[in-house]
Amino acid sequence: MRFLDKTNIENIAIGASLLGAGGGGDPYVGKLMALSAIEKYGPVKLLTLDEIADNDIYMPAASMGAPLVMTEKFPKGDEYTRAFDRLGKYLGKKITGTFPMEAGGVNSMIPILVAAQSGLPLVDCDGMGRAFPELQMTTFHLGGVSATPMVVTDEKGNLSIIEAATDKWSELLARDHVVEMGASASVSLYPATGKQMKLNGIAGIVTKCERIGEIVTQHNRGKTWQLNEIQKLTAGQHLFDGKITDISRETRNGFNYGQMTITGLDNYTEQTMIIEFQNENLVARLNGHVVGSVPDLICLADMDNLLPSTSESIKYGKRVAVLGLPADKKWRTPKGIETVGPRYFGYDFDYTPIEQLNEGVRV
Repeated sequence: MRFLDKTNIENIAIGASLLGAGGGGDPYVGKLMALSAIEKYGPVKLLTLDEIADNDIYMPAASMGAPLVMTEKFPKGDEYTRAFDRLGKYLGKKITGTFPMEAGGVNSMIPILVAAQSGLPLVDCDGMGRAFPELQMTTFHLGGVSATPMVVTDEKGNLSIIEAATDKWSELLARDHVVEMGASASVSLYPATGKQMKLNGIAGIVTKCERIGEIVTQHNRGKTWQLNEIQKLTAGQHLFDGKITDISRETRNGFNYGQMTITGLDNYTEQTMIIEFQNENLVARLNGHVVGSVPDLICLADMDNLLPSTSESIKYGKRVAVLGLPADKKWRTPKGIETVGPRYFGYDFDYTPIEQLNEGVRV
């Protein structure tokens, strides 16, 4: 057990933004909300999975919708706790704590906000080890934990409770609600026991995000040191350096869709990488060849200081480094590939682990 202060939160926001693989929401917005909450209510208690009881109930709280919309449609601030509280009442059970559903800029910060406001602990695990665009794309789903009952609410006070036959139906029904609420809303879902969290959660994700943030902020150590330390921590690979020379994006059905073209710089001169995304980066092609795909992480960072870049923040002319990180082993199972592999997103090729696609390449 330990307590998270402002410095911890600053680092967690940076690391979570990298692991968000382009999605997960604006880390700046989420960080401001979390920092404001701990300033008002005090530091948040962080528990490891070993420190929670099997029969206690925990629930995540998150933002759902198109991340680009959140840059203009700011949350009011109380909707996350409202969703959290209402679902607890619906279940008729005492909620013992919360945890992030994914590693992503805003959605790693929201549970800190809820923990501070409610006085409950945060658990050091999540349900993705990265960010994904749809509700059924969690390791809790892989383990048979239901996404519902869930709450969807917005800044105006509208609130719905959803019971769905399957987790995919949870996604479809909740997405309709979110679109009507302005393409961005707050949710609480996947209520889980401590035992279910131990079996299905990805342990240590908050601490991992914090460690990445600590590495990235040590600019005085140099980019080579930073990349080497990230490689040690994530087993990742440095895939490309270049400048954004074209980007297209649209908001459709509650998602950000788009494609970016990156023209190589330095060691990658006269090479081109194309990345396609649906909130999160899905596929990266270097000179026409796939070098990374879901469920593995395709992460963009500033080419000089390695501060992460989300898909909504990418602009023409920005110089970026592209990192490829292997997904958690839970995603590399047949059910994991079926749920989040390239064919699910409409690509006509099978998943190949990123380390096999880029054998011999390292950060």
